[in-house]
Amino acid sequence: MALTEQDIARLAQLASLQMDSADLAQARSDFAAILSLIETLQSVDTQGVEPMAHPLEARQAITLRLQEDRADPPHTQAELDACLRNAPAAHDGLFLVPTVIE
Repeated sequence: MALTEQDIARLAQLASLQMDSADLAQARSDFAAILSLIETLQSVDTQGVEPMAHPLEARQAITLRLQEDRADPPHTQAELDACLRNAPAAHDGLFLVPTVIE
C-alpha cells in the first residue's frame, strides 16, 4: 500500500501535528518502511506455532513469577473511611460518580 504526501498530511492533521514538506517526506518514508515490515510479518506462515508466554522462551527456560491467587484480608472500617475521605460523593462505602452515558 503506497501512501501519498496527501495521506501523510491528513494523518498529521488528524494527530494535530504541524509538518513542513521535509517532515512529510520523512514521515512518508518511515510509514513505507513500517508498512513493508508489516507485509513481511504477515507473509510468515505461523500455522501450528504455539504462542509463547515470554519472548525469551525460545532461547532459554523462563519461569514466570506469579503471585499466589488468594483473597486479601478485609480492610477495617477506618481504612475504608480513609479511602473515601476525599471522595466528592460516597454511599455505603462506594464512590459515587456522575452518569456519563444514559
